[in-house]
Amino acid sequence: MLLIWFSQQPELQDTMEWWWVWQLAVVTMVTVFLGPCRGRNQEFSSDTVINNVVADPHTGRLYVGAVNRLYQLNSNLEVESRAETGPKRDNRLCTPPITDACDEAVETNNHNKLLLVHSAKNELVVCGSLFRGICSLRNLSSVEDLRYFSDTNGEKSYVASAEEGVSVVGVMSYFMKENDNLPVFLVGKGYGSYDSTKLISTRLLQEEKEWVVFDSIIDASAVQANPFVLRYLHDFRFAFKDDGFVYFLFSRTLGLQDNKNFTFISRMCENDHHYYSYTELQLNCSATNKYNKVQAAFVGPAGEDLAQSLSSSSQYGSISASDKVLFTTFTSDEDTSAMCMYPLKFINHQLVEIIGACYNNHGIINNKVAVYSPYSSKPEEPCSTKQNKADEYKCGAEFLPSPLASKAELALTAEPSLVHKGHMTAVAVAVETGHAVAFLGTANREVLKVHLSARPEVYGQASSEVSGDKVNKNLLFDSSFQHLYITTNKKITKVPVQTCHLKTDCHSCVSMKDPYCGWCVLEGRCTRKKDCSRSAEKNTWLWSPNQQCVQIEAFKPLNHSCKKTQQVDITIPTLPMLRDHDQLLCVFGSFVTAAVVVEDPQIVTCSLPNPADIPPTPEQQDFVSVPVKVLVNRTTELTSGEYHFYNCAATVRKNPNTPCISCVTSQWGCQWSAQDHSCSDEDEAVAGDHIVKPQKPESCPQFESLEPLLIPVGYEIPISFRGRNLDIYKEKSFSIGTELMKHSEGEVTQEENSKFSFMGYQFAYDKQQEVNISFHIKDRDTEKKIDSTLTVMLYNCSVGRGDCSLCRHADAKYQCVWCAATQTCIYQEICQSPEPAQCPKPEISDIIPRFGPLNGRISVTIKGSNMGVKKEDVKKITVAGVDCVHLEDRYSVSTSVVCEIGPKRIPPHDLPPEQTDSGPVEIEVEGGRRGVSEVIFTYRDPKPTSILPLKGPAAGGTVITIEGEHLDTATKDDVAVFIGGIPCEVLSFGTTISCKTGKYQGQKVPSEPLTVTVKYGRNTTKDISTPFQYFENPKISDYKPRSSFAWGGRRIVVLGNGFDLIQSATMKVLPSTVNTTSVEFVSEALSKNDTVLEFYSPEVNCCSNCSDGQSVKTLLQLDNLSEELKGFNYHPNPCFDKLAKNVITETGIIIVTGQGFAKAMTVKETQAFVGDASCHVNILQDDKLILEVPSQPRARSTQHQLDTTNGMLELVVKFGQKERSVGSVYYPRKDGIPLDIIIPAVIVPMVLFIAVSVYCYRRKSQQAEREYEKVKHQLESLEESVRDRCKKEFTDLMIEMEDHTSDLSEGRIPFLDYKTYTDRNFFLPSKEGADDPMIIGKIQIPEARRATVTQALNQFSNLLNSKTFLINFIHTLESRSDFNARSRGNFASLLTVALHGKLEYYTDIMRTLLLELMDEHVQNKNPKLMLRRSETVVERMLCNWMSICLYQFLRDIAGEPLYKLFKALKHQVEKGPVDARLKKAKYTLNDTRLLGDDVEYSVLTLQVLVHGEGPDVTPVKVLNCDTITQVKEKIIDQVYRNLPYSQRPKAEGVALEWRPGSTGQILSDLDLTSQKEGHLIRLNTLAHYNVRDNATLVLSRVLHTQSFHQHQDSHDEKNALLEEDNTFHLVRPTDEIDEVKSKRGSMKDKAMTKAITEIYLTRLLSVKGTLQQFVDDFFSSVLCTSSAVPPAVKYFFDFLDEQAERHDNVDEETLHIWKTNSLPMRFWVNILRNPHFIFDVHVTEVVDASLHVIGQTFMDACTKTEHKLSRESPSNKLLYAKEISTYKKMVDDYYGGIRQMVPVSDQDMNTHLAEVSRQHTDKLNTQVALHQLYQYASKYFDLIIQSLDQDPAAQNRQLTLRLQQVAAALENKVTDL
Repeated sequence: MLLIWFSQQPELQDTMEWWWVWQLAVVTMVTVFLGPCRGRNQEFSSDTVINNVVADPHTGRLYVGAVNRLYQLNSNLEVESRAETGPKRDNRLCTPPITDACDEAVETNNHNKLLLVHSAKNELVVCGSLFRGICSLRNLSSVEDLRYFSDTNGEKSYVASAEEGVSVVGVMSYFMKENDNLPVFLVGKGYGSYDSTKLISTRLLQEEKEWVVFDSIIDASAVQANPFVLRYLHDFRFAFKDDGFVYFLFSRTLGLQDNKNFTFISRMCENDHHYYSYTELQLNCSATNKYNKVQAAFVGPAGEDLAQSLSSSSQYGSISASDKVLFTTFTSDEDTSAMCMYPLKFINHQLVEIIGACYNNHGIINNKVAVYSPYSSKPEEPCSTKQNKADEYKCGAEFLPSPLASKAELALTAEPSLVHKGHMTAVAVAVETGHAVAFLGTANREVLKVHLSARPEVYGQASSEVSGDKVNKNLLFDSSFQHLYITTNKKITKVPVQTCHLKTDCHSCVSMKDPYCGWCVLEGRCTRKKDCSRSAEKNTWLWSPNQQCVQIEAFKPLNHSCKKTQQVDITIPTLPMLRDHDQLLCVFGSFVTAAVVVEDPQIVTCSLPNPADIPPTPEQQDFVSVPVKVLVNRTTELTSGEYHFYNCAATVRKNPNTPCISCVTSQWGCQWSAQDHSCSDEDEAVAGDHIVKPQKPESCPQFESLEPLLIPVGYEIPISFRGRNLDIYKEKSFSIGTELMKHSEGEVTQEENSKFSFMGYQFAYDKQQEVNISFHIKDRDTEKKIDSTLTVMLYNCSVGRGDCSLCRHADAKYQCVWCAATQTCIYQEICQSPEPAQCPKPEISDIIPRFGPLNGRISVTIKGSNMGVKKEDVKKITVAGVDCVHLEDRYSVSTSVVCEIGPKRIPPHDLPPEQTDSGPVEIEVEGGRRGVSEVIFTYRDPKPTSILPLKGPAAGGTVITIEGEHLDTATKDDVAVFIGGIPCEVLSFGTTISCKTGKYQGQKVPSEPLTVTVKYGRNTTKDISTPFQYFENPKISDYKPRSSFAWGGRRIVVLGNGFDLIQSATMKVLPSTVNTTSVEFVSEALSKNDTVLEFYSPEVNCCSNCSDGQSVKTLLQLDNLSEELKGFNYHPNPCFDKLAKNVITETGIIIVTGQGFAKAMTVKETQAFVGDASCHVNILQDDKLILEVPSQPRARSTQHQLDTTNGMLELVVKFGQKERSVGSVYYPRKDGIPLDIIIPAVIVPMVLFIAVSVYCYRRKSQQAEREYEKVKHQLESLEESVRDRCKKEFTDLMIEMEDHTSDLSEGRIPFLDYKTYTDRNFFLPSKEGADDPMIIGKIQIPEARRATVTQALNQFSNLLNSKTFLINFIHTLESRSDFNARSRGNFASLLTVALHGKLEYYTDIMRTLLLELMDEHVQNKNPKLMLRRSETVVERMLCNWMSICLYQFLRDIAGEPLYKLFKALKHQVEKGPVDARLKKAKYTLNDTRLLGDDVEYSVLTLQVLVHGEGPDVTPVKVLNCDTITQVKEKIIDQVYRNLPYSQRPKAEGVALEWRPGSTGQILSDLDLTSQKEGHLIRLNTLAHYNVRDNATLVLSRVLHTQSFHQHQDSHDEKNALLEEDNTFHLVRPTDEIDEVKSKRGSMKDKAMTKAITEIYLTRLLSVKGTLQQFVDDFFSSVLCTSSAVPPAVKYFFDFLDEQAERHDNVDEETLHIWKTNSLPMRFWVNILRNPHFIFDVHVTEVVDASLHVIGQTFMDACTKTEHKLSRESPSNKLLYAKEISTYKKMVDDYYGGIRQMVPVSDQDMNTHLAEVSRQHTDKLNTQVALHQLYQYASKYFDLIIQSLDQDPAAQNRQLTLRLQQVAAALENKVTDL
């Protein structure tokens, strides 16, 4: 755009042209593309805590009651309506209504207590905690519509409870009064101090005579008015009705001083006017009633599987699949819970027994009183009178006992189906193919999935995405039971009940054990049964819990030789039933062969591969395993296994010393040929003595029976052995060898018969005492081995026998002797000298310990040699002169003797004590041999004196250090430490002793000072004077954050007290499941003080624990104390997408996309680096990181410095302590060379020309240089300012758009409903607009004729469903010249609505007409013009068809980026001044709407108070130059931002009052204070009224706009101001006119004026750069094939491809034009330019103008034509010039991607269209459309009749007659029928 400005400088234009193009490229923003959105669970977030959720079964809507809020959500959790219910002034002490007389009244939160759907009256019953629990009625279709509320009816209207902790339940019912069926609801609630005292009450829902709405219409004192309720502590959890009875489920005490809870279910007849039938039955969960307090319940059918299981237990009798079961969760007094099930049939049976026993048998069952009257203070028995009235009065009577309850002995008991550690807070049960599945919410936000089989088990969790606190008891299914709504503290998440499709193979599918899932064998996917097309056939759908896949049971033959080929029979017991067209294949490795099922349906027969195709046999194996697959229909794998191909020749590898035996004993049945010395497959044809048959090892030629079996090392001993079956080797000589003979072999000598010998070999081996060696024998001629089983044991006497005693201890069979000459143990034949009679004296090398306590009684270990051969050899031991008792059980031969020393001897008087404290060790062994040690043993007295620390936690684990003198006396094993009798585990022993304290067992904490005692051996105890004291264990009060990624490294701060007591703090993560292999992940504390601990979360590398939803348990190990961090979650590591763009743009913004960023990380904890430079992290969202990078590049290290040789720098994101490289980025190259050097270097010819010209025009050139320098400076400043403004405004916009983005994530995109969407797309552009009959949905028909007209329209509809009639109808209309383009479009839209119920037929008509249109254009040689406009009926039909088919795509994918683009554009426009009269703005994309002036303004923040809506103020940002109407619009946008535009008040309907002082002032655009400038009046602005920043304004609704000007003296004066169009806002229109018309001034002045005006075009560039990402997001979402492409697009593009192939003269460019005209031009540009066609928003003229620029860019991107740009090109074209090529490539890739996709069949398309018809047709005005269509038939009636008469097909169907009948009925006239 700066080109335009630059063109005004003629002196510099030519010399600067190249330079300027380069500068423009620098200034232009670089776009960022985002990856496709990933699907994730739909969510709704509430601002406050959610109390109740209820669903309307008819509409699928959800109603959410939260603190101070009420929401109405559609089934996708999108907000349809909301209402504020608080806070309001209230106090429990005051009786409603609350007036100023109630001094205690304060703003009080309203907790929702009860929500009930009253479908019959389309009402929602809403009860809150305000005003003593008064309820209201609201519109079920729009909850903000309050239908009834009254706080003046007194106590009778107090329904719920004012106390937050009191539970309230209710159920809709009826009340018969004088044959009138009155709507009521029954309420059960606990005790509240200021509530209604009624435990159970019936409340009226309409006024009836003396009763008011919500009046309690039944007075039954027994269960209502008694003050008993406080004593019994009722906690109501569930209410429901069934078969004429109402049930309440609750827990209560028995009214005694013991506060133990019991669970009861109470029942009474639904139409019981006095509660006479009220009866309670105690429910026990477990035989001991361990789980005594009910938490949640659900009533539903049992299903076949569960019914069978319940019936098999004799407790309940026969239960059918349709019988209802009460599923309940209970908690115990401990932190555990359980689920129990009670068939409703059996509950009723028990209740009937109770009532019957009371009425008929004095309340006695099984000779025990089983019935009592609850809540009664009377001592007498209630059932004392025998009435015999049980059958007659099933609902009780006034004279019969009431209320009744079962005693504990008659409680209905069920055993827990599932037990869970922690609380289960919610339950919901669904039945899938006869199997019941329970979903159980827990207190730690899990939702467990449980298969309720005979042995119920948890098989998974509903979702790992659910976050928040405990799961709310309102666990609901959607209307189709396909999804579950999970409610936590402030969030509702919609999760699928199953995720079968995520498993891609059979084993992972069945390992889920999910009753919803099974393996669809013939389709090769994991599905629900109904989604598997042939699931009814045998073995085609394998149910997941059965844990069975199609498996190969056996092969026949079991294995096969790799040298042969034949067929194999594969036995597959679960082979599915195959049809004739099913084709089977067998795949052996890469070999594919056909397979057949011949006779047995379980056996598949296929050919084995040829020997050449079999892989070679691996080393060390005699077979090769080849993978086998059985495929059906070429692609789907049925099963797989392995087939063994054996190789007989390879069997000898197992034992080369026995080749024949290895061959014939192999499992393959091989035979041996001794003649060939080969192993081969068994062959009956080959025989002879040299052939050894399989399993005949005794027939092999072999050598055996070796003697002797023992051979010593170093001595040559002859060896003899025998031979067998050696006839074939007659006259042959043999050699013998083994590995230990190195490379030499010995000669074998044959003796008589079959005996052989070998002279022996002198072996050398010293690695161990014994080793087995095997000999091989070879034929000397052939060097081939003959089978040898000769094995001998080689032994070495000297190994491990280093002294004489050890040598003599050797086994006699070895003949080892101690050789005196060599002083070694050797074989006796080797020793030259005789063996000595006795071994040498004992030698002592060491003693352990060298110090002992004075009192002795410790063990001393003596190390040495020759200390005896056996323990009895040791005769006497003394240590320092003191006898030492030999401990024989610890004796080791010769080398070690252990003894226990006695106390130190008392010295004689004549010796000093130190001479008796120490001495050597002396040992005497057998034969009188003595040994004395050189090492001295010393007695001494250890003196422990002090300990540190002096205190520790009661849990123990404190490591204390003991200091003193001589502590290292004795050994660690002899020392024990005790603290007040509690053992302290010794950890280290030396000059100091350290030990770890044990757990303190006492009751008193802190403990008394405890004595520390050190024991040395059995006889020495030392007390330390310094005591140790146990203190209270550390307490953890809180920790944050509460989550981490699996890779760990997040800083976790733990708060509490007492941490100074602990020495070691670690954070541990363990699998929470018991049966998991115990793997610990540990992290040490970073820092510690008494109240704060800091850790890095440990890395959890068993990722399945996170991603598959298996929970882990996080613990803090504080010394011995282990504390669980409840609620700490590990999330899967975030994933990063590949960077779409690597260049760092001028804004300095990088956007990193991916998934899971915000799950366990915040902006403050996130760091990022480009090279070595830190980036500022602006925004962190779950799928997006926005980084601001430094202005200059720096490399992080030497390695990274190397990377920068090509300009690339590593971009690293650091989450906590974990770094991830997400790609490489680079800065665009900037030349630092001055401009005056660049110019001559680049344009040498120009420089030469200038050099010649300088001489002639030097003076003029010098002047031009000065001008040039001046302009260059301006351009550089301008470029810098544009860059800075883009950067700042983009960052500001992204931060300010955060609020909008958070709104979007909460489902607040104001999508239009389907009818409004189609109305606006089909009809709104018509001239009638909003008054079109199709939009208002009404046609004027007299009541008397309505039935006739309806019937006739139905007949006309039938006519339209005749293809012959409809084609004729359309052709006839299009042949008329007065049937113009508008009429054609309207006709097509009416036809779309009329045929919406049969979209498949509509599509067929459209295809037929398109084929005609295509043929017409191709024949006329202008195929490129087809679909360019909507001039024909079929072109408009196509447009409507696309609108219908892409509606869901808009809602699911493209709607969000489009809405963000619209909001961002609107936000950016409104940030700057907008001229209210000229509709021009400072910030816009359209140069015709650019405000060509500098308007001074400042941003104000107004504090807006909405009259009548509470004291809260809303801050609103406005400009002081805004008109009052603009201010109102901005205020309305902010205050009512959560409402769609159509539900907001309009600016003309509200008044704005400013109260600067004691009086208020109404602000308006025009009043008597308006300023007049010449003949023009300036519209009033905030600056005009001098409104300051932070001023408070009051917004109030008005009945008439006149109230704006009530302060004026006369309305006539006001009207005079408005009579002429003589107002202006920011810019005077005449100024512009005068400027254009001005003829005065020099050319230079004019050029300067023009330049100054057009310099503002840089704002277009600034706005474009700021919005670029949002534009790219929208284009990416629309032109992306990696995410879901609507099936209609693929279907229609394939149709166009087929037709292009059909016509010879249709090239690729024409086909591209057809596709562009049918989708982007026809639909997307329309939606982009008109966001109000899909959203409930208002598009201003300035925003509309900018959207047109983006729309034009989209159109340019879709064309094949290259747009050559010049200075004369429009600014709008120049603005997106650089991006167009990228967008064009996106379009080409999109079209190409669609072509590569799997085709959408006609059947699939028809199924999709039928579903759209089913969902939406009933919302459209079909009858009105038919009536409007008939107007066309009536207008051209004769022509249509004539056309039908000429068509034989129409004559056959009597279409003419049928049309005439319709005309007769509709027009009420007589025809010639």
